Amino acid sequence: MNPFWSVTAFWIAAVACVAVALAFVLPPLLRRRDAAAKAARRDINIAVYRDQMKEMEADRANGLLSDDQFQTAKLELEARLAEDALAQADAAMTPKASRRLGFTLAGVLPAAAFGLYFVLGNPLSLTAIAEAQANPTQAGAAQGEHDIMKMIQQVEERTKSHPEDVEAWTMLAKTYAVVGHWPEALSAYEKAYKLKPDLPAIMTGYAEALAIANNRVLKGKPIGLILQALEKDPNDMKGLELAGIYNFQEKNYAQAAFYFKHLHKLLPPESPYAQDIQEAQKEATRMARGGGAEALDNLSDPKAGQAAAPGATVQGTVDIAPALKAKVGAQDAIFLFARAAGAGAPVAAVRASGSQFPIAFELSDAMAMNPDNKLSNFKEVNLTVRVSKSGDPMGASGDLEGTVQNVKVGAKDVKLVIDRVKP
Repeated sequence: MNPFWSVTAFWIAAVACVAVALAFVLPPLLRRRDAAAKAARRDINIAVYRDQMKEMEADRANGLLSDDQFQTAKLELEARLAEDALAQADAAMTPKASRRLGFTLAGVLPAAAFGLYFVLGNPLSLTAIAEAQANPTQAGAAQGEHDIMKMIQQVEERTKSHPEDVEAWTMLAKTYAVVGHWPEALSAYEKAYKLKPDLPAIMTGYAEALAIANNRVLKGKPIGLILQALEKDPNDMKGLELAGIYNFQEKNYAQAAFYFKHLHKLLPPESPYAQDIQEAQKEATRMARGGGAEALDNLSDPKAGQAAAPGATVQGTVDIAPALKAKVGAQDAIFLFARAAGAGAPVAAVRASGSQFPIAFELSDAMAMNPDNKLSNFKEVNLTVRVSKSGDPMGASGDLEGTVQNVKVGAKDVKLVIDRVKP
């Protein structure tokens, strides 16, 4: 409703309420009484009392009433006559005082009601409410921003009183990012990263804040953080999105399409975000077609269509130190990763299970997690084997591990020993 008509409707309703109240109060006070009618009524009452007196005297003369009964009845009749006379006198005095009161209330009551509203009420809220109804989106946005800023203040107080609370720093960073306060978000992410540098959500949030502070450039430290996060959690959605954007920036369109496709599978299909990611995937795929059909063959299945380069394998066995054999159960998951010598995401990975050692293995391009980041692209790799009690490849304290550094691609008879417990 238009603000003008909203305010007008309010005042019309207020005046109507006052009028209804006066309609109940004033009529009895302002009603005139006919003096002639009152006099006639008084004369009739007196005449009736006289007739009753004559009847009682006749009854006494005829012996129907004794003297005592006559005197008692006479006193009662005189008392009723006196009461009627007093009542008539009071009624004669009422009209003048009541009419004066009625006129006074008719003027004072509305003035007092509206005066008190202007003094104690908030007339400006009428316009504010009407405008909020006319513009619900703006009103909701203002309320939402107020709530977010209030929450920021509460979380800031939490970080001041508990500076080691990594969850508070992370929440503060994410909230700042939501409202677009990126310098503050970056500062909060730095604090959270120092406290918990191995948490994927913190790593990818920190990478995003760093990139935005650097004109949205993901190259350098941001992409390093992103790849580390995806190594720990391949389904980190922000990491997948940023990895796709980075590869699009670097014109690695096939790899960008791979990350966007993976991300799209994790999203509700009908959500606007999922549709945006799908469009980004389609655009990356279209751009990748300019680089030849071979780049596209691996998008649907990283293992499909990959012909390993001659010698692009690493073969060997995994064994376990005698002191740790008792710690491995038949249901434990065993993960083997190959990474480039400069760290980053795995170029090959395989999962196995069982407690019988040694275990033979062979890594190849068919085991690549990303078709553009495969074993044959490197001359040397680092191997890591992990026994996970939880089945999570990210690893946890108490898991068993072993590593071999600088293994040449094409090497055979590599011996990898599980010889330590993850702290």
